[in-house]
Amino acid sequence: MLRKRRFIAIFSTLALVLALSITAVAKISAQTTSGPTDKWCSGVNIDFFPGGSPGGSFETVVYNGAVQATADLGPTTQYIWSDWQPDKMVTQFQQAMATKPDGIAVMGHPGDEAYKPLVDQAEAQGIIVTSQNTQLSELEAAYTGNGFGYSGATLYTQGQSVGNEAIKVFGLKDGDEVFVWGLLSQAGRGQRTQGVIDALKAANITVDYLEIDAATNADPTAGIPTFSAFVSAHPNLKAVITDHGNLTATLPALLQAAGKTPGQIGAGGFDLSGATIQGIKDGWIGFVNDQQEWLQGYLPILQICLTKKYGFSGLSVDTGAGFVTKDNVDALSSLAAEQIR
Repeated sequence: MLRKRRFIAIFSTLALVLALSITAVAKISAQTTSGPTDKWCSGVNIDFFPGGSPGGSFETVVYNGAVQATADLGPTTQYIWSDWQPDKMVTQFQQAMATKPDGIAVMGHPGDEAYKPLVDQAEAQGIIVTSQNTQLSELEAAYTGNGFGYSGATLYTQGQSVGNEAIKVFGLKDGDEVFVWGLLSQAGRGQRTQGVIDALKAANITVDYLEIDAATNADPTAGIPTFSAFVSAHPNLKAVITDHGNLTATLPALLQAAGKTPGQIGAGGFDLSGATIQGIKDGWIGFVNDQQEWLQGYLPILQICLTKKYGFSGLSVDTGAGFVTKDNVDALSSLAAEQIR
């Protein structure tokens, strides 16, 4: 009789364990087979900084990426244009924070020091902050667990790669003179210009540097008189590198205004656009570095949604992809025309 009771007890325990296991498996199965959720980021409010001005060749591609992410995921997104002015970005960040969005995706041009007090406040209020185009390394390190990520190229090494590419493509040698038109004065963004200069100087190339002024930064055609005067004053220039996507797209017009013909001065820079594609095809532009700026729009929206909805930490994605020249430009022409590449 005792053995029988023990058997019944053991059997009952096993039956209970089996029943609980079946219930747990059923719950997991229900969770994993419920299918994908459409517009899973609905109800999330995001302020997004495309960078420059509506219609600009670079920032429009960034904007298009953010618009597509918004359509795919379902948040409500406000777009804040800054004319590429770091001071304006800081002011606009403060204004955006006052509206208490769920997340802010910001261009990092002003640098860590300028942004830190405001980002600290935003994080204390539970606002998710992430960055694109120009990395905010210190803030990213401090708040990556809260969803602070980065979508863009690693700027200094990207600049170095462009300097080295210019040496290769234009056959530059010791003592040659190169005009670099960049943004050294900007704390974060200037690292890319510095990388270009350092790579050229390491090869004993003479660098003539000029800072892009505010007017040209906002509208590249405003720089035509400056460019023409600079080229005229430096008759031995072998090449020019523009550290600004919209300015690179304007290189054919700049060179024509300076009285040059295609290829007379080697010209290179950053970022694709329809105008840049045509400049490469026509021989005005020798190469550009493609940092896939559409991703710099799409990924920050995705980042904020992932953090807000699922608690994911910050993701750092290097969008720099390589170089576009006359040898591979045709493969990207249609995408550039659609303002995706």
